[in-house]
Amino acid sequence: MSRTVFCRKYQQELEGLDAPPFPGPKGQDIFDNVSKKAWAEWMAHQTMLINEKRLNMMEPSSRAYLGEQMQKFLSGESYDEAEGYVPPEDKND
Repeated sequence: MSRTVFCRKYQQELEGLDAPPFPGPKGQDIFDNVSKKAWAEWMAHQTMLINEKRLNMMEPSSRAYLGEQMQKFLSGESYDEAEGYVPPEDKND
């Protein structure tokens, strides 16, 4: 049986991550309080932000920005969207 957590983003019991996403207290907090679903959505959103905003992950300011956005996203707060992003159309329409 998979491990469940009370997800901070969705405010319900959902399947948890298999391991902390990175070392240290922040990774443990995510492991303990964020669902696998929310983490997968964050990873996709993070990729979109990096690409659309042309973030350079070698720059401390870009890493700090992503950390701030991650906290907002995973806490269910208002977070930045990628400007100009249009989701693909559903081909079943």
